Amino acid sequence: MNGGSHAGRGRLFVISGPSGAGKGTVVRELLSRRPELVLSVSATTRPARHGERDGVDYQFISEPEFVARRDRGDFLESAVVYGDHKGTPREPVESALAAGRDVLLEVDVQGAMSVKRALPEAVLVFIEPPSLDTLFLRLRGRGTEDPEALSTRLRAAYEEVKRKGSYDYIVVNDDVGEAVADLIRILDGTAKRQEKP
Repeated sequence: MNGGSHAGRGRLFVISGPSGAGKGTVVRELLSRRPELVLSVSATTRPARHGERDGVDYQFISEPEFVARRDRGDFLESAVVYGDHKGTPREPVESALAAGRDVLLEVDVQGAMSVKRALPEAVLVFIEPPSLDTLFLRLRGRGTEDPEALSTRLRAAYEEVKRKGSYDYIVVNDDVGEAVADLIRILDGTAKRQEKP
């Protein structure tokens, strides 16, 4: 770290939480209030869902391209998620941090742990629903999964919630406005870190 640098290095905030916890909504609202934040765009081999835009929601790439980039070390973290490859391109994150900009990364628990190993200064934030019942209702309400996929996502959500103790902060998304206010306190360094057992 160069203490003499006037802007200083940016900070990396890693946000995770189970599918249906409302991460996307909270992150969008946070970015509208803090437009200076850089949102890292993940790469994936899954096809775009309705309304998703290449380079904005994800970088949609082929499996051979993904594997080649992964093998070159181009990703901070990567994993196979529900049969598709997904990863965080390293270069844009490193460039933004070096330029003194704060970066927001939205990844799963496994990805968050990989990022923390690669960049130990990363601040990990876990977003959880008020209850697993709420999560189930949110997932079912999306209507994007068949019953089998829904049950897979619920099992994965349960496993992810069990690992929230590895995070620096936990934000309960009962109300989007409150959750965003909690995140802003974390960004501003005024939130209380989670007590580690």
